[in-house]
Amino acid sequence: MESSSALLTDLYQLTMLDAYRQSGMTSPAVFELFVRRLPRERGYLVAAGLEQVLQYLENLRFSSSELDWLVHSGHFDRPFVDWLADLRFTGDVWALREGEVFFANEPILRVTAPLPEAQLVESRLINIIHFQTLVASKAARVVMAAGGRTLVDFGMRRAHGAEAAVWAARASYVAGFDGSATVEAGRRFDLPIFGTMAHSFVQAHDSESRAFLDFARARPEGLVLLIDTYDVEAAVRKVIELAAVLEPEGIRVRALRLDSGDLVAGSRLIRRLLDEAGRQDVGIFLSGDLDEHKVAAACVAGAPATGFGVGTRLDVSADAPSLDIAYKLQAYAGRPRRKRSLGKATWPGAKQVFREIGADGRIARDTIGRDTERLSGWRLLESVMSAGRRVTDAPTLEQIRAHAVDRLASLPEQCRSLDGPLPLTAVISDDLKRLANEADAAVQP
Repeated sequence: MESSSALLTDLYQLTMLDAYRQSGMTSPAVFELFVRRLPRERGYLVAAGLEQVLQYLENLRFSSSELDWLVHSGHFDRPFVDWLADLRFTGDVWALREGEVFFANEPILRVTAPLPEAQLVESRLINIIHFQTLVASKAARVVMAAGGRTLVDFGMRRAHGAEAAVWAARASYVAGFDGSATVEAGRRFDLPIFGTMAHSFVQAHDSESRAFLDFARARPEGLVLLIDTYDVEAAVRKVIELAAVLEPEGIRVRALRLDSGDLVAGSRLIRRLLDEAGRQDVGIFLSGDLDEHKVAAACVAGAPATGFGVGTRLDVSADAPSLDIAYKLQAYAGRPRRKRSLGKATWPGAKQVFREIGADGRIARDTIGRDTERLSGWRLLESVMSAGRRVTDAPTLEQIRAHAVDRLASLPEQCRSLDGPLPLTAVISDDLKRLANEADAAVQP
């Protein structure tokens, strides 16, 4: 499912590698991955996907079948393909910790390696970081909207492929979701998985009551029943009657799930019927084309929901389905380099993000400076790989999740707003500005 193929790249990466080889350009290069500008709907982003990046880099190599295919593709000659056979990633990586919040133009990840190695990994690194950061940032907004209520990722069936489905489950869990309905994500990442029942289960039975009873006896733990296949009010009354039958068997109905109609009005009706029957212990779980705005609206309207299932709009980040993410050369052979294209100019050299926290515990200022500078604040980019090997053991998913919770709590209110958020703009250090002038003077178009 998670492709480890070295051919998972763009053709131009290989054509450049061939040219670098023939030109003898193998000196160390510095590349940095960053987001040029945040989508209008985002006041911050949440870094995610680093673990998969490091796995990719550690295992990067061309298999014999891939090398054979390259020879027969007609694009490359044998000497180049033979050269690729020995290629491994031997560089250093600095990165934001997963779960860290960041803003436009701040490096998420920095690669220092021989130019061909650093160049080759561009496409896959962007692919990995982009998607998980996209979903984690969307999920964090839903978490803020839900106000502590249970959240479950329901998006697998409409995710853009198998890899996207399990990565979305992981990224949303990092950002604060309680788990996912995707079973493979539970196996792979050891995160909690949740499941109820489908309308088809009810339809397959001759009576709704029989369907509820059969499911309850088959799956008594954490029992959640879906009640909108036919008539919601009638279904709730049936559940209330069945609860008395099931209790002597040690089976308790944990919650009722509503997946259609007016979720606020429907949940109020369900709550009233349950309370009138003395079933205050039964929760209400809402789902159906939800996102952070709909979750927030339901909470503000007083919907008595104990949890939400969020699917399609989370896993495809429907309101902001892509980031303006880039991976650019910042130095080569010890000399600073920078892109000067209109609207896409970069700051040269190996950089660091220095973060200052105010007295209120919130982020006060981020400064982007040269990695060699000594500026106030703590350094966000940490060494995670040296000479192609990890520097430390990988953190657990629970540790990553805890870090995300802590960092999200440090966001200023202006960044947290669901409507018209105002992200922080990082300050550029004077020393970095001087380096940019040096780079411009050294390389003439």
